[in-house]
Amino acid sequence: MPPSPPCLVVGCVGVVEPDAPIALCAWHLAVSSDWSAAREGVTDVLPTPCLVCGSRLGVRWPSGWLCAVCEWRHGEPLDDELPPPRVDVVYYLRFDDRVKIGTTAHPRRRLAAIWHDELLAFEPGDRLVERRRHALFADERFGRTEWFRRSPALDAHIAGLAAGVDDPWARYARWVSEALARRG
Repeated sequence: MPPSPPCLVVGCVGVVEPDAPIALCAWHLAVSSDWSAAREGVTDVLPTPCLVCGSRLGVRWPSGWLCAVCEWRHGEPLDDELPPPRVDVVYYLRFDDRVKIGTTAHPRRRLAAIWHDELLAFEPGDRLVERRRHALFADERFGRTEWFRRSPALDAHIAGLAAGVDDPWARYARWVSEALARRG
């Protein structure tokens, strides 16, 4: 077995670990790892679930933990005396071959009351945004209801909203967390 090369740091007499990704001794690798962690954060499991969104994934910084989903500072209490922030959303539900476009400030309660097969997407917005979507897809609308026929244009719009989002509820939790952070 050939001898390990010396550490690249000038003046260091340490030897490079055989499986080191770069030619640094173990001590200099640890120093660079600490530097990187302080600059980029380290993704890991939170000590306890996030109080806002329930996620177990966090990012550890020298100043503390942040939830990796909603960025709520771990350990920071929620003010139970304040009402939850109002976050209006436009929702897209699929039932069979139809899509419902509606709006609510209480999506869990509202969606529990509507028969549907799948939550396709959320987008931030109130009645004004909902009306714009109804006008945009008016050709696909069933009468004066909030139900629409599937079409390439509607499917493309929903796909754009859902792009990069594994769970619409996680996105909603982030919006709630951001609203909490904005009010201080």
